[in-house]
Amino acid sequence: MTSARQLYLYIVKGIKVYPEKEAQAITFMLLEHYMRLRNIDVLVDRPIPETSAQPDWESIISRLNNNEPVQHIIGSTEFCGLEFRVSSSVLIPRPETEELVRMVTRDYAEPDKNISILDIGTGSGCIAIVLARFLPHVSVHAWDVSDEALAVARENARQLIADVNFAKQDMLNVTFPLPGNIIQFDCLVSNPPYVTYSEAEHMRPNVLRFEPHEALFVEDSDPLLFYKAIADFGTHYLKPAGKCYVEINEHFGAETRQVFEDRNYKNVEILRDINGKDRFVRAIWE
Repeated sequence: MTSARQLYLYIVKGIKVYPEKEAQAITFMLLEHYMRLRNIDVLVDRPIPETSAQPDWESIISRLNNNEPVQHIIGSTEFCGLEFRVSSSVLIPRPETEELVRMVTRDYAEPDKNISILDIGTGSGCIAIVLARFLPHVSVHAWDVSDEALAVARENARQLIADVNFAKQDMLNVTFPLPGNIIQFDCLVSNPPYVTYSEAEHMRPNVLRFEPHEALFVEDSDPLLFYKAIADFGTHYLKPAGKCYVEINEHFGAETRQVFEDRNYKNVEILRDINGKDRFVRAIWE
């Protein structure tokens, strides 16, 4: 291709499995990553030197049409303004989770001594790493049951120069003593598995085929399994007035709130995301 516009049109027209606007957004991601071409370069139809190295576009388009996420193809994604490595071992961070992180950073923005936060089910490490970067006065801990996910998270922390204490831990079967000899935390935050298997038929192939099911799904018979475990854990390991923030299934907002209220948490709130859906629960342990 001899110009940015020609290359853009070639890729967009080749992508068959996404609506046009999504195909356009994906194409801009690819052009930025592989060619350092920006939207304005396409608009002004910037020439591409014949000597410029280009990837195998046919192969990339084929992978996209096989529903492989573009984030897996380029190996990274942006979250809260930072670039995170992703793989099939971790969930691709979503914009809704950025809202969860912003809640925590707002509530803990004021420097205080000995504040500790635990990210439960850290995956790529996106929540913990952003908190460590934006709240340098806070001690951040992050757990995951997957060795592969922890390897990705640790590499992201290294690349992004974030001080996070990672440990392998199963929230459904916590082993003691707690990693790092922590006795209690000021804050728990989690984006746990919350999609029921009955909802899988409505999900897109790029999610179902390429993202880890153990980080996505819960049994229909016990959709609040992880929230019960987190809430129970907090009754013993949250400090007085400690806060818990969880991302939730929009269909179980009231039920998730009840989990925390049944365990005597106070000021339990259901909060909506930017799309107006019930997406978070925030609770205080007293």
